[in-house]
Amino acid sequence: MTFVVLENCIRCKYTDCVEVCPVDCFHEGPNFLVIDPDECIDCTLCEPECPINAIVSEDDMPEGQEQFLELNAELAQVWPVITQMKEAPPDAAEWENKPNKLQYLER
Repeated sequence: MTFVVLENCIRCKYTDCVEVCPVDCFHEGPNFLVIDPDECIDCTLCEPECPINAIVSEDDMPEGQEQFLELNAELAQVWPVITQMKEAPPDAAEWENKPNKLQYLER
């Protein structure tokens, strides 16, 4: 099992989760974070740190978000590791809980 960053993170990109990760499995893209499923040790520390509930166990994946398991694995191979919290984008709060954000994902 692994944890997965879901669509709600797109354009919000809060980084509270990265500082608690003991194995540095988070990777940062322009407007989204992903978890490397090969590095994740299922410690559960990141899930409660996300202020917008954008991280879930793959076993608890909401319907319609299944593609994010593969997307996390794919992008973790090309994006750099992030280990320290950063400021969220200035408009992050405006994007919280908006549906259909996959179209805004910047690779």
